[in-house]
Amino acid sequence: MRIQQISVSGLFGIFDHVIPLNMDERITIIHGPNGFGKTAMLRMLNGFFNTQYSVFRTIPFSNFRVEFDNGSSVEIVKTSEKSEKTKKRDNIAFNLYTSNLETEIFCLEPTKKYSDIDFPISMLDDIIPGLERVDTRKWIYLPSGEPLSLNEVIDRFEDIIPLKEKYREEPEWLKILKNNIHVRLIESQRLLNFVSNRSSRSYEGTPSMLPTVSAYSNELAQLIQSKLAEYGTTSQSLDRTFPARVVQQHPSPDLTDEQLRHQLNELEETRSRLIEVGLLDKDENSDFQIQPQAIDESTKNILSVYVEDVEKKLSVFDEIASKIELLRRIINNKFAYSYKEMNFNKEKGFVFKTLYHPSYSNLETLSPTDLSSGEQHELVLLYELLFKVKPGSLVLIDEPELSLHVGWQVQFLKDLQEITKLADLDILMATHSPDIIQDRWDLTVELKGPAK
Repeated sequence: MRIQQISVSGLFGIFDHVIPLNMDERITIIHGPNGFGKTAMLRMLNGFFNTQYSVFRTIPFSNFRVEFDNGSSVEIVKTSEKSEKTKKRDNIAFNLYTSNLETEIFCLEPTKKYSDIDFPISMLDDIIPGLERVDTRKWIYLPSGEPLSLNEVIDRFEDIIPLKEKYREEPEWLKILKNNIHVRLIESQRLLNFVSNRSSRSYEGTPSMLPTVSAYSNELAQLIQSKLAEYGTTSQSLDRTFPARVVQQHPSPDLTDEQLRHQLNELEETRSRLIEVGLLDKDENSDFQIQPQAIDESTKNILSVYVEDVEKKLSVFDEIASKIELLRRIINNKFAYSYKEMNFNKEKGFVFKTLYHPSYSNLETLSPTDLSSGEQHELVLLYELLFKVKPGSLVLIDEPELSLHVGWQVQFLKDLQEITKLADLDILMATHSPDIIQDRWDLTVELKGPAK
């Protein structure tokens, strides 16, 4: 099931927008003036599918609707009530409409109050990454620089704040819907990541901010090490049974010497490719070099089992190798102008070298944080698309042009098309840049103001 259209009415009390998604080319671009709700709509869509319901309290709107390609739809309705004794209270309901005309309803609990918090407010900045206390009941949210009051903090982060009473249990239809649709938001502020330094005891320690490029570099190193461990386990299992399978198996009578040599050459090429992207070491045993001039039946039997085994071993790297290769090619094409080159290894993840022009004889190793802001933004965005998003997901990208010079913006859409094909993604992005769009206005939806 895929999302085919989103719409909103009463956004900020002003705007009504309808955004049909491009189902064929899988990339939809939203554009329009500042303040028309591009980011707000991305946040609302992400908020629903990732159970960040506080967004529906903080963004003014009347009705938000998501339509699916199976004929069903979900509607989020917000109403407000106010009395002389109580402050304004938002009531939010989720309504599911199915193709067989059945309706399901789920109502959110009212906004939580200070009395509902199950810990001292002095510890809010320990619980919420990026929140810094500046006064008794005032905080700064560092990623955006926003000042927040206590009530605003509760509204914004009620999904992660420990409360005395939990939300009413979500109905099964809502759980199923969110399990079937995967949505990920890549925000414009993407260069800071939060890593908790807490011990196992509740609320102890303080979160610290780590540059996202460093966090992702460490993460990729762990992914590579995980694949190497899987490769080792697979190798041990196959090697242990190799003699028995050689004795038991007979090569196909249709397998020619030429075909066998071709298979051996392909394995060598695959191995070289994996070495180049940092997934295998250069000094590994080069068993692939077997090139006999004449192959008798006994040798053919041994080599055919060997080829099958090595293909199984190396297949462990298929997915990660394809993603690393694409990331490396795109990044190095862009970074070449500043004489930088990107590679990978199992210890560090990302490895950057400065190439000194014109000789290219001297190489200087760079940390990921030594990259420029634009280079970091590009790397973080591409890494998230390739490595952090499930296949079949809808990815929401807010301002991909951030910190990118015009040349990179011009190339961005072509790079994105390659990534969506490899990673099997749908893309909905918001941009101000005509350089991102280029001549693909057929992929765009313009947000307009109310008719006059």
